[in-house]
Amino acid sequence: MDPFVSEGDPEPSSSLHEVVHEVVHEVVHSDSSALPAKHHDPDTTEPISCGLQTLEELLSWKRSDANLFNVAAVPLAPRDPPLAASPRRTLYIDIFNYFTHNMVTIPPVVWTNAAHKHGVVVLGGVSVAIMGLPDLLLSGTFITEWTDGAVVCEAFLKDEESYRAVADRLVQISHCYGFDGWLINIENPLSMHERVPGSLVLWYDSVLEKGELKWQNELNESNRVFFGACDGFFTNYNWTEQSLEWMTGYSGLDGRQADVYVGVDVFARGKVALEIIRKHSFSVALFAPGWVYETLSDKTQFRKNQDKFWALLSDFLNIHRPASPLPFVSSFCQGFGKAIYRRGQLDVSRSWFNLSAQEVQPLYYNTQLEGGGSLSSRGCPDDAWNGGCSLLLEGVIPATHISRKWDLSTVRLPPLTPLTQLIFSLNVILAPKTLVTLIYKSSPGIRVSLELKTTDPSQCTHMNVHDVKVPPVSAAGLGDGLESVSHFSQLCSQLELRGCALREVSVSIQRDREAQETPISCRVGEILLIDGASLQTPPQLVQGLCIYDVVWLRGAGTSTSPCLHLNATMRWDYPTELVRHFRVYWRRLRGPDPRIPPGQLALMGRAYSNLYRVTELEVPEAPGLLELVVEPVIRKGFPLPESHWGRRSLSYTEAKTK
Repeated sequence: MDPFVSEGDPEPSSSLHEVVHEVVHEVVHSDSSALPAKHHDPDTTEPISCGLQTLEELLSWKRSDANLFNVAAVPLAPRDPPLAASPRRTLYIDIFNYFTHNMVTIPPVVWTNAAHKHGVVVLGGVSVAIMGLPDLLLSGTFITEWTDGAVVCEAFLKDEESYRAVADRLVQISHCYGFDGWLINIENPLSMHERVPGSLVLWYDSVLEKGELKWQNELNESNRVFFGACDGFFTNYNWTEQSLEWMTGYSGLDGRQADVYVGVDVFARGKVALEIIRKHSFSVALFAPGWVYETLSDKTQFRKNQDKFWALLSDFLNIHRPASPLPFVSSFCQGFGKAIYRRGQLDVSRSWFNLSAQEVQPLYYNTQLEGGGSLSSRGCPDDAWNGGCSLLLEGVIPATHISRKWDLSTVRLPPLTPLTQLIFSLNVILAPKTLVTLIYKSSPGIRVSLELKTTDPSQCTHMNVHDVKVPPVSAAGLGDGLESVSHFSQLCSQLELRGCALREVSVSIQRDREAQETPISCRVGEILLIDGASLQTPPQLVQGLCIYDVVWLRGAGTSTSPCLHLNATMRWDYPTELVRHFRVYWRRLRGPDPRIPPGQLALMGRAYSNLYRVTELEVPEAPGLLELVVEPVIRKGFPLPESHWGRRSLSYTEAKTK
């Protein structure tokens, strides 16, 4: 493709609230792109994520070098219990580390956003944190390996000024990109002349106190000095049960059993290893759970095998609960799928992957019932309400599944007992008036309802749980956005519960005919709980939409001849905590032929922050005028009027030839 670059774009650092002309004017020039190659694909200008390869590159890093498209938009959500109060943790579930063999790995934003939504702190791999970081949380990786790594380590640890310079840069990078910490992986002989003061460290079992590279596969006197100075110890993978037994009585443990993460390489160990570790009350570090995908010859079976893998481990993994305030909403999207759905309708028909789209995930079960019945839950991409996945409950209610509490003096059939599937375990404070919505699609012959379990927040440790049946009511008065749509059904209710914390959300399924074996299928599209008072708050408007970093490319299009492609960055101002995502559109207002009327809005994609990169958009030849539009999709569940959307027009003309 021949590159074209426009002139006159606003500076990226300009204020979003700055008053800009209603129409942005661009002149097409046949010059090379000025976008930094390390942040943008040279052919499409699509944003890319990359790490830092050398110590020199790290020390010369400036905030102006940052890739704004890799800045996390989701803060770390609260969880119950907090990580520090969890007695047996699991690296990968409680903690996750995005690992590569770059010297400095900056986590791709999609992983940061997905982890933060679930209150997941991220470490992992073979990592050690460095001083100056605010918390041992979501982390990038700072890694040095083998001979070259030894040279690098000697360079940045040769004196206090050197290691402080490295630490300062790492702190600046993590703060800029919105993740929470750094790990250092040292797998080379190293002279540890001086420990970094004030550090937060998870130390991987590799280097001994004298600097020798020698894996111990346990915590012992040779590596205890690091454990005493850090927040956790990650053992190598070749441990034995005897070494675990020895560690439980080791005086150097100093009561910090939960801070020892016993390594399990998924490629080499089975679930028995996890069982043994939990038997001795240590935390676990799962390494390379990607084994499920990487060793699978038929990739279409990934979801099935992924569910089977985690089901085998589930008895040894603790659950932490989302504890964010209302609204609580999930359509069960896993951040990838075969298509994208919007309110039960097909929106985009193609495979996709974007973990920023992942919503709070449910609990998955496979339960066998007496009498040959069963009930299981799984993510299913074949149909959805919003995003790329729904929660599918399926199984069989056996003929013998009836209540034992019925009146023998009557001739009536015994009441039919529902099957109840726990969907979410939470700790969410409810509003005095909480609106509850369940969107679902079920097979014939069954009735579906929602059950909540609540408790007094001050009594959460004692779990004085109260069952709340959610009665169905009309959606009238809740706004057009909450009315039933398409083939999905909807249950809506307003609950008046004061001083309650929501602990469990379950779906109840009951057959509506005589006791007989009944196959069941219920596709749960979405569960939404919102503060009723919040509906009285006026919605906000998108402000300050600006367009910059415009690049014109000429290449193949829908016709046989080369066409003009627009590439540009859109940025706007809107509180991201209020939205699930933004829908970004464009339309042609005017082209070379003024007789052709303006076009309709066409969806370009979704954004999960206040930033979107338009890439390879086929537009009419110059001169032309088009409009770019941003629609917030808010967490309250109803659509915003178009008057609240963001809009900006862009005109463009060919450069004058000399």
